[in-house]
Amino acid sequence: MKSIQFLSVMVLALLISCGAIAQNLTGREIIQKVKDRPDGDTRYSEMSMKLINKRGSSRDRKVVSNSMDLGKDKKTIMFFLYPGDVKGTGFLTWDYDEIGKDDDKWLYLPAMKKTRRISGASAKKDYFMGTDFTYDDMGSRNVDEDTHKLLREETMEGHKCWVVESTSKDKRDIYSKKISWIHQDCLIALKVEYYDKLAKLHRELKLSNIKKVDGFWVAHQLHMTNVQTNHQTILTIENPKYNIDINESLFTVAKLEQGSL
Repeated sequence: MKSIQFLSVMVLALLISCGAIAQNLTGREIIQKVKDRPDGDTRYSEMSMKLINKRGSSRDRKVVSNSMDLGKDKKTIMFFLYPGDVKGTGFLTWDYDEIGKDDDKWLYLPAMKKTRRISGASAKKDYFMGTDFTYDDMGSRNVDEDTHKLLREETMEGHKCWVVESTSKDKRDIYSKKISWIHQDCLIALKVEYYDKLAKLHRELKLSNIKKVDGFWVAHQLHMTNVQTNHQTILTIENPKYNIDINESLFTVAKLEQGSL
């Protein structure tokens, strides 16, 4: 009986200890856990984009994407499949985890047969192909490009979340800070609010339809709204695949200018 009681006390102490560790996580540690969330070494997906203007009129687009990790860095290439006026348009990005090193980004425009290099300043401010996502949103960030503060814990849509405020250290960014509601179980943000330089809400991103695919958590829908212009972009992830056979030679400007995978 004493051994059972002792075991019960030890289990209780362990649970209390684990709870304390979870509660004592810093904002930076939470964002690092999000960044370190497993998502395979290579990835493939088909995506549908719906662009909705303030009058409610919409345009549909289809995109296919491949990406692979190279240590802490990542390379991604995507092509537009539909409609005809953007078919063959390609976007290539080499994301570097090193702080202070701007990512390399190229946009291929088949109608002009021209490849445009996206500079560091443009990546921070310009929107990608008429969507509500900036070129910067299309890549990844080093955790220490922002200062992170845990504001509170909160329940959203029945899920326990950490609410983290991230303040950008880069004056070129179009936002001054963002606030993320991080799902504690799957380490995916359910909502992100982006604030402009005047501390006014600029954009709001909502992620939904979160499911496991090949053992990895995936948010199948991303809904970005520019609350200041009332323009929206709904991105739907279709047919995602992980740890597939991809060669690094795919992620080149030469391949980009072929206009397709």
